[in-house]
Amino acid sequence: MNISASLIKELRERTSAGLNDCKKALTETNGDLDKAADYLREKGLAAAAKKSGRIASEGIVESYIHGGGRIGVLLEVNCETDFVARNEKFRTFVKDIAMHIAAVNPLYISKEDVPAEDLEKEKAVLRAQALNEGKPEKIVDKMVEGRISKFYENYCLLEQPFVKDNDVKVIDLLNSMISTIGEKITIRRFVRYEMGEGLAKKEENFADEVMKQLK
Repeated sequence: MNISASLIKELRERTSAGLNDCKKALTETNGDLDKAADYLREKGLAAAAKKSGRIASEGIVESYIHGGGRIGVLLEVNCETDFVARNEKFRTFVKDIAMHIAAVNPLYISKEDVPAEDLEKEKAVLRAQALNEGKPEKIVDKMVEGRISKFYENYCLLEQPFVKDNDVKVIDLLNSMISTIGEKITIRRFVRYEMGEGLAKKEENFADEVMKQLK
């Protein structure tokens, strides 16, 4: 099958994968862009899994300040070597993640970080909602499991759509960077401060504000 350069370019922009990898993925999936993107992500996950046992003890702590000091983020991202810690692509990735945290305000890094108590509380709420909607008891539990993925997407950093490209999740961005850099990379911890947090104040869309500043 003849794969056009424009299709390869579009897939590369979506996934950040190499040209040859994009061409191969499109060939394997008969030119289906969505399937090719999934193919590359699966390959990225496989590559990341091979590196999961390594020790990532280098890295950087990045700060991001938004809106003249209204929101601040401190983020630690680890890699395996000091050489990669100084790499411009790695540093840009870390800055992007810090900006995403400022805009989207995740509470946890991954699904595994959600406390069991919080997860059970959310499931109880979703179960009650499903029952109130008149759903049959026998399918409620399956519905809850399906809806809990939305909870993860709302509150877990790695499951969230990336603020600069909603077609890509943060975990996909991380796995793409692991494949590009060739080292284990771990988003270890972050803290987000918002001026006046907990006090009554006007509602604002900080994701929109951050994106406006990038234009």
